[in-house]
Amino acid sequence: MKKKIFLIAAMCIMILGLAACSKTDPTTVDYNGYTYDDLQMNCQGAAQTLASMSEEDKAYYLQSADETVVNLINRWDEAVAEYGAFIDFGDFEITKSGKTLTAEQTLHMENRDMVLTYVYTYHSMEVEDITVDGVFTVGEKMSTALMNTVMGISIVFLVLIIICLLICCFNIFPYLEKKKAAKTASVKEDVVSQIEAHEEKQADAEDDGELIAVIAAAIAAAEGTSTDGFVVRSIRRR
Repeated sequence: MKKKIFLIAAMCIMILGLAACSKTDPTTVDYNGYTYDDLQMNCQGAAQTLASMSEEDKAYYLQSADETVVNLINRWDEAVAEYGAFIDFGDFEITKSGKTLTAEQTLHMENRDMVLTYVYTYHSMEVEDITVDGVFTVGEKMSTALMNTVMGISIVFLVLIIICLLICCFNIFPYLEKKKAAKTASVKEDVVSQIEAHEEKQADAEDDGELIAVIAAAIAAAEGTSTDGFVVRSIRRR
């Protein structure tokens, strides 16, 4: 019985110890040479500098600064245009995940809160990226996700409809080819019939010419004259 009580007490102590470890005050942790206040001052100093930066200063940094600073200035301008001017600071959080450390400073803007995030490589504490993102409610996130899903499904169905139409067009092509071939054959038959009719007319004309010459010669012989004195204008066949 005593052993069971001892084991239960030991487990309770372990649980309390783990809970105490999991609730370590982030302001007392050493972040590879940086304190909580150092990282917070970096975020807040960047936000204050961006909020008070003149257009001339922005133009200077955009021309001479590195890519990270240029991206930060552009993102800040886009965020201010969408969320309004900077008002005050909100919560500050530090998160370490593997080889990456993120410091997130919430900023209260006129229209919507946003988060300024510094992303560090933990072992060297070099800045990998600085981002500015709006803070959205769960309902807004769900609405955006639903809209994206609807758009994705609509695009898929639209592509399927286009593919079906193309397949239907493939069935029309043989019909058009048959129709074209029938029309070509009809034109050929008309041309052949016209040629045959023309040849028959030429043959009839040649026969009439020979008959006229014979008749003219017979009349001239009967009259004792030449064929120059008269003309046979027509022949009627009976």
